Amino acid sequence: MKAQVLKTYDETLTGERWVAEETVPDPRIARSTDVIVRIGGAGVCRTDLHIIEGVWKPHMDPTGDRLLPLIMGHENAGWVEEVGKEVEGIRKGDPVIVHPKITGGTCLACRRGFDMHGPGKFPGLDCNGGYAEFLCTSERNIVALPRSLQPKEVAPYADAGLTAYRAAKKATRHLLPGETCVVIGAGGLGHIGIQCLKAMCAADVIVVDRSDGSLALAKKSGADHLVKADGNEVEAVLALTAGAGAEAVIDFVGEKGTTAKGLAMTRPMGSYYIVGYGEDVRVPTVDMVITEKNIIGNLVGTWAELTELMALADRGLVELATVEYPLSDANRALHDLNAGLVHGRAVLVP
Repeated sequence: MKAQVLKTYDETLTGERWVAEETVPDPRIARSTDVIVRIGGAGVCRTDLHIIEGVWKPHMDPTGDRLLPLIMGHENAGWVEEVGKEVEGIRKGDPVIVHPKITGGTCLACRRGFDMHGPGKFPGLDCNGGYAEFLCTSERNIVALPRSLQPKEVAPYADAGLTAYRAAKKATRHLLPGETCVVIGAGGLGHIGIQCLKAMCAADVIVVDRSDGSLALAKKSGADHLVKADGNEVEAVLALTAGAGAEAVIDFVGEKGTTAKGLAMTRPMGSYYIVGYGEDVRVPTVDMVITEKNIIGNLVGTWAELTELMALADRGLVELATVEYPLSDANRALHDLNAGLVHGRAVLVP
């Protein structure tokens, strides 16, 4: 099969080519519960850029000689191509989306439903992923797609959408009518999170972004107020919330100063949800004691939450803005993402 392969890290993200198209062996059924998926779409995620620049190296490849070469791609959807002998309920040709973390299912975290915290493989991060024509996964990771949804249209839901949904779901558990949620970053994750918030609660949604294009997408996604990130965004949010700040702030950026600003936008006893990453969260402990603010991390989401998100998409309550690239144009897609030229999510289509 054809695949786009990462062979070396680029810490400065200045190289002209980050992945190379190669012909590699097709994945094979190794376990009786394995499923081979013919890729219909693979999302291009900012995490892929972080993999290229080596951010994940200390966690996934500490010695520098274990991980590469790697086929990236952890947001995958397609059609069932082949199943192991014990697989039931799905058959060749079924359209599916793939939960990104492959776990055994018997650990305590998995039995409690938190698949992403169980030991196992994460295709596209620590083993070969979906920047290819086929992917091997497990029966436990398969979510059947409603016939209204096409794989290339929903692939980024497998991580970006799932992560945004999980953060929004947490926030909607305490947001009441008349209260406020701030969304920092209205790009690939943020525009999904905005729609999830509007579908699941009656709070007002303020969106903060530095891009006019992303703010336009936020408005289309249902934002109630738009704030340009021009250096005065904290003051603007405080003005919109009578000086108190928001009950919830969801930060889909997590770098370039957004963590300090996000916490400053959060009212006392409010919750700051960190989704994007790239810098440290720094806050004096005395401020945490006095304000009783909550800082909450968010890692992907569960298989059940991916199923819930597909239900929202099937009802038309959440729509994904995508830009398609042929698999052969993976480098262009990655560079466009790095340059901020992708509004929504880039998807590679074999």
